[in-house]
Amino acid sequence: MNEKTSTPVQLSLGVSLREETTFANFLGAVGSNAQPVAALQQFAANEGEQNVLVWGAPGSGLTHLLQAVCHRAYEHGLAVQYLPLQDMVGYDAQSICDGLEQMQVVCLDGIDHICGIKSWEQGVFHLYNNLRDAGHRLLIASHTSPPALPLTLPDLKSRVLGSVRYHVESLNDLQKQDALIARAVARGMDMPVEVARFILNRASRDTNELFYLLDQLDDASLQKQRKLTVPFAKEVLNL
Repeated sequence: MNEKTSTPVQLSLGVSLREETTFANFLGAVGSNAQPVAALQQFAANEGEQNVLVWGAPGSGLTHLLQAVCHRAYEHGLAVQYLPLQDMVGYDAQSICDGLEQMQVVCLDGIDHICGIKSWEQGVFHLYNNLRDAGHRLLIASHTSPPALPLTLPDLKSRVLGSVRYHVESLNDLQKQDALIARAVARGMDMPVEVARFILNRASRDTNELFYLLDQLDDASLQKQRKLTVPFAKEVLNL
């Protein structure tokens, strides 16, 4: 996205942000996660540390947090760029990374996906250096503990381990239940506790998957003008 435009600008590769991925909608900002969320809010305001890495298990909300940082940074008038590395590895690393240091905030989602790919490791290493020299910021997300990342470029591994690191804990089942209900309410739906509990007992514990199922329920409920009940959820979600 560009700081001189009033609306987000998508890359030609089709990278964009989801509207709902804001700090206000992140329901995992509880307990030990309060500190990393506060640090990321400060980071998005162009304050605090220049290089930050967040890590946690799949479904812990890392993608949501990185996109929330981009939304918040954009609100502060900063030039920002979000890159989901899982979708980028098929492209030439140099063509993607060159010039990114012009962005004031760069968020790389899923550094795990470039480990062992020489061109990408070199591209991210140079990006670290170029952003540092420009006085700009880099935020990286990893589903692997930073010391355990199988990076083959020692200089990049050193940069990664030299970043300020925060661990984002996954929600427990009760918190996920509350998150489902809160997200449903935000969409204008009334989700009884028994429906949320039914979904949690039958579906994946991954919050991304749970919210995807909620999207399906929302669409079906609007189309059929039905309230959320356990039989309706079972019918729509095939659980």
